Amino acid sequence: MKSNIKESWNYDDILHLSHPVSRRHPQMSMTERAAQFSPFAALTGYGDVIRETARFTDRKPELSEEEKAELDYRLRMACGLPGGPPEITITYFVPDKKKDGGVYQKTSGRIRKIDAARHKIILEDGTQIDLDCVLDLDAGI
Repeated sequence: MKSNIKESWNYDDILHLSHPVSRRHPQMSMTERAAQFSPFAALTGYGDVIRETARFTDRKPELSEEEKAELDYRLRMACGLPGGPPEITITYFVPDKKKDGGVYQKTSGRIRKIDAARHKIILEDGTQIDLDCVLDLDAGI
């Protein structure tokens, strides 16, 4: 017990001194001091990988030859009507850029042109749709 008291006497000369302030280094704000002790993400990006893996995508359906012929017929009928192409609704598949699968989308508009070289339908609003990805076409005919 005596040794503990004796050790505290060794610091009596500095116990009531003011805190030293450096002339070279500016004093840190409380938020900077707190940031030193904040937790860190040991696995940076791991949460993004988990969210990407959990994201749901649909598989691209394979159309039969009869279904493809029916879509081709509807497209030709819509483009060949007198008075210009009517308002159509196209359901198509958009492949995902990051993983297998994709999503189904539906859009409406008038066909500006069919680009046979690039195999695309181009609508008047500038939307471009791959002909291979078209699943349904409703021209209201």
